[in-house]
Amino acid sequence: MIELMIAAPASGSGKTAITCGLLTLLHRLGKNPCAFKCGPDYIDPMFHRSVLGVESHNLDLFLSGKETMRAMYRRAIAGHAAAVCEGVMGLYDGVGGTTTQASAWEVADTLGLPVVLVVRPKGASLTLAAQIRGLREFRTPSHIVGVILNDCSEMLYRTLAPMLERETGLAVMGYLPHLPEAQFESRHLGLYTAREITDLTQRIHRIADQLEQTLSLERLLRRCEQNSPPWGGIETFPKPDVRLAVAQDEAFCFTYAETLEEFRRQGIAIVPFSPLHDAKLPDDVHGLYLPGGYPELYAPQLERNRDMRESICCAVCGGLPTVAECGGFLYLGERLEDKQHMSHVMAGVLPGHGVYRGRLVRFGYAELTAKCDSLLFRTGERIPVHEFHYWDSDENGDSMEAVKPVSGRRWECGITTETMYAGFPHLYFAGNPQLAGRFAAAARNYKEMHYGT
Repeated sequence: MIELMIAAPASGSGKTAITCGLLTLLHRLGKNPCAFKCGPDYIDPMFHRSVLGVESHNLDLFLSGKETMRAMYRRAIAGHAAAVCEGVMGLYDGVGGTTTQASAWEVADTLGLPVVLVVRPKGASLTLAAQIRGLREFRTPSHIVGVILNDCSEMLYRTLAPMLERETGLAVMGYLPHLPEAQFESRHLGLYTAREITDLTQRIHRIADQLEQTLSLERLLRRCEQNSPPWGGIETFPKPDVRLAVAQDEAFCFTYAETLEEFRRQGIAIVPFSPLHDAKLPDDVHGLYLPGGYPELYAPQLERNRDMRESICCAVCGGLPTVAECGGFLYLGERLEDKQHMSHVMAGVLPGHGVYRGRLVRFGYAELTAKCDSLLFRTGERIPVHEFHYWDSDENGDSMEAVKPVSGRRWECGITTETMYAGFPHLYFAGNPQLAGRFAAAARNYKEMHYGT
């Protein structure tokens, strides 16, 4: 099986463009590739899905343990002949920026993945060899097997490639010249989402067409051939006995594939709906999941959909088991302002107004400690989470204490009850299946109380 990680010395090197182009080439070869993303990023997997038409999975060693991640990876590659994992930030950049914990390198080391570095040669030549050699020698093993030069002309490639191979001992596998198609636009939470780029499929195919000409795919595949043990077949889920309404639209799109799989593993049927476009919650549901996303960009439309806001408010206040993370948490509040600081009415389940801060707020990994029993947590339990948002609330709750690793910064957050978790911290149910089990149990209790057996 072909297995590899696309990594880089730093963010902005072009990992996503190379990953999507390579996935397309592997698909053309009939390899039925699957994709992964290191870290908690939601957006890059959307690009992978747009290429493959299948789910892409996150691999995060802060949010889950090594054995859990290995099992998740083996399940996900079942039935595929190739797997490509996109790294995060620089190869060795981990928790706190001062450790390798949860870095792309730690994921590659845990799974034994060959690493192909994507490097922009702008403004350097021989010094580039020193940087690549330093990356190769910084940890043992580095797992680095080759280099792809990005945003590089043919003339420069012909000059650099033999020198880099001589000085670093690594294979230079090809290059991608400057392509406007490979420049994906960003905003406050990263790249624009895949569905917002209307010509994304055509752009990715143009990247792949170019790589067909300038990448030695045969050389890359040869160095990334792995003897991976088979998982033992495609996973099957138990027959569901409860139904979970899951917000999925332009405003609520930050959902891990692994989270939905863990829900299914717990006997939960996923029922998608749109707070933007639907008039009410789906019928006969026994729980509600409001993930993060961009509600601030769609605040006027969410406000105008009064029927949905009232439907959700009535259901949640009536005891429907509910998890609302980040954007979902803002939606349950009283009001939410947009980027122009115009305020809009939201569902009104919770106190608090969502406000734009113009900067990242409490960004990064943290560990939650529950201060009381609730829908998902038990007193004293510690759960790894992450936060990534430019908006804040004037009522963040105090049901839990959050602590950042390395710095030790602390704050209170989260509004929890017997039937609800709402807060900015994103949960990772695949790494903490007991949380999904409790959510499923609460949904079954709700079903029995309201619908009978």
